[in-house]
Amino acid sequence: MVKPLAFKGEKAKVKKRKAAPTAEDGPDEKRIRELASDTLEDDSWVNADVSGDISGPIVIVLPSVKPTCIACDATGKVFTSELENIVENDPTTAEPHDIRQVWIANRIAGTDKICFKGHHQRYLSSNNIGSFSARNEAISPEETFDCIASNDTPGIFSIQTTRETFISMSDDGKDIRGDASTISFNSTIRIRMQARFKPKLKASKELKAKEKISKKELENAVGRKLDDNEVRKLKKARVEGDFHEKLLDVRVKGKHDKYS
Repeated sequence: MVKPLAFKGEKAKVKKRKAAPTAEDGPDEKRIRELASDTLEDDSWVNADVSGDISGPIVIVLPSVKPTCIACDATGKVFTSELENIVENDPTTAEPHDIRQVWIANRIAGTDKICFKGHHQRYLSSNNIGSFSARNEAISPEETFDCIASNDTPGIFSIQTTRETFISMSDDGKDIRGDASTISFNSTIRIRMQARFKPKLKASKELKAKEKISKKELENAVGRKLDDNEVRKLKKARVEGDFHEKLLDVRVKGKHDKYS
């Protein structure tokens, strides 16, 4: 299930139930809650580095002079939208300010292909003449894409349609099409995604969670006071998956020391 989205400046909260809308909530914040699950975690936005990173809420950033992204409205019209949450015009810092700028990326089972679902629960689609829309509720080949990472520049992608053409921005940055036959500057794209969906960051967070056990908890498990080396040994074992074996070793050592 998709977890909550949050825009820049919005504080992370932990809640057991969805918060009721308030008078201060704008329409985008309300729509984001409709996309949300019940638990809020890391709401920061980071860059996708490889195609395997791309998952969950994303922003597809175009190479325009003033950074823009691919967006869609409730009718399924696809258009370019200017990014306002950005530091010094740097596309690697972009965050969405409008729910229409957010797509949910999901992998097609058994393939490397990805589909992009809009805020209105319909999928980005490219037809046989390269025009885009987001009106279909079901996934067909026209709603699937390959995200090809650049060999030269980390964090740069080209998005290929099922017809082996590429998503490309017009020279003036005001339009996008899906009929480019080759990769060029106008088809170079950045993907901004929520940190909690990035595999490396997610794995790192899980490791840190495993390490979070106090000395007192370890001493209670062993049944005696522990020195610093024993604490480090047990914390490392929690990460590596052999905690119970190491715990038994420490308990046995404690008994030997007691009667030696």
